Amino acid sequence: MTDTAPILHMDDVRYRWPGRTSFGLHVPNLTLAPAETVLLLGESGSGKSTLLSLICGTITAQSGRVSVAGTDIAALSAGQRDRFRAEQIGLIFQQFNLLPFASVQDNILLPLQFAPERRRHVADRRAEAARLCHDLGLPDDVMSAGAGTLSVGQQQRVAAARALIGTPPLIIADEPTSSLDAATQATFLELLFGQSRAHGTTVLMVSHDARLSSQFDRVLHMTDIAKAVRGAT
Repeated sequence: MTDTAPILHMDDVRYRWPGRTSFGLHVPNLTLAPAETVLLLGESGSGKSTLLSLICGTITAQSGRVSVAGTDIAALSAGQRDRFRAEQIGLIFQQFNLLPFASVQDNILLPLQFAPERRRHVADRRAEAARLCHDLGLPDDVMSAGAGTLSVGQQQRVAAARALIGTPPLIIADEPTSSLDAATQATFLELLFGQSRAHGTTVLMVSHDARLSSQFDRVLHMTDIAKAVRGAT
């Protein structure tokens, strides 16, 4: 893949969840460029979770093409998709999904166990985890702390460090600021974007909060890029 090739390209993608009365999604075209920060806005039920599942390869389109970092997701087996996702996509979940009884360091380093390519990008794993913590504004002694003992804002930054380590080309953040106040939201995004610029990482953040729009390179609305289909098959 060249530096100018899209990190994500979706072409005429259609997916419908199974069931007599089901929800479906049609994405005619969606492209994300390298090092771009994109906010995707959508109300509950608009298909945001289905879209993210298609991008991550946890479900595969019934027609059309989903390409991440130049690879057609549908061409991979289920196991290959799992490995590909671990290598190419850093995920920041709404509830962070940290291991509460593990240390901050162990939480941050966890993706490297499943991603040899990301692991090769990190010469000194502990030093890189510490650097990310420092750059994301966490205390110097946080590495040995249990993740479950941290504040919500600190857990959020640990989740970001876990997604960023090993510099995957795409970061997907699913409502990561929904539980934070406005000042903490702005600080978190500034830190996240700083890491993105430093490593040329594309950031796709999903939210329902339009007040965040001014901080992103581009803002998309689910109603503009996708059509939700409801009703019996």
